[in-house]
Amino acid sequence: MTERSTQHATFVIERHYPVSPARVFGAWADPVAKARWFNGPTQAQSEGYVLDFRVGGAEHLRTTFPGGQPHVYDARYYDIVPGQRIVYCYEMHIGKMRISVSLATAEFRGAGKQATLIFTEQAVFLDGYDDGGSRERGTHELLDKLGRSLS
Repeated sequence: MTERSTQHATFVIERHYPVSPARVFGAWADPVAKARWFNGPTQAQSEGYVLDFRVGGAEHLRTTFPGGQPHVYDARYYDIVPGQRIVYCYEMHIGKMRISVSLATAEFRGAGKQATLIFTEQAVFLDGYDDGGSRERGTHELLDKLGRSLS
C-alpha cells in the first residue's frame, strides 16, 4: 500500500515590467503569446500545448526531459477579470503520478508603461513528493521568460 501524505507551500512573487498591464495580461490570455514563455526548461522537449482562455476553459502542457518521464500540467480557469485578474487551479503529473494540485492567482496592476504582476500560488504536494522549493524557483524562471517575451 502506498503511504499517503501532503506537504503545503504558499509563495508570492511580485514582478515589474516596463509595458502596460494590458500587454502583460495579453501575454497570459493569447495562446500564441503564452506559448512563447510558458514552457519547460530548455533541456525539456515540449510535446503539446493547448490554451482555452475563458472561465471554465482549460490549459494543457506536456514536456519530457531527455531519458525521463513526461511532466504534465493541466489547468482549469475559474475567474478572469480582463486586464486585472486570473484565478486558476492546476495539477502536475510526473508519469502517472499526480505530484501536486495548486490554486494560482495572477493580479495585474499599474498604469501607462509600468505593469506590476503579483503572482500567488498555494500548492499541496502529494504522497511523498518533495518539492524542495523547485516550484517557486521554476515560477521565477517562467516570469523571467515572460519578461523577455514582452521585450
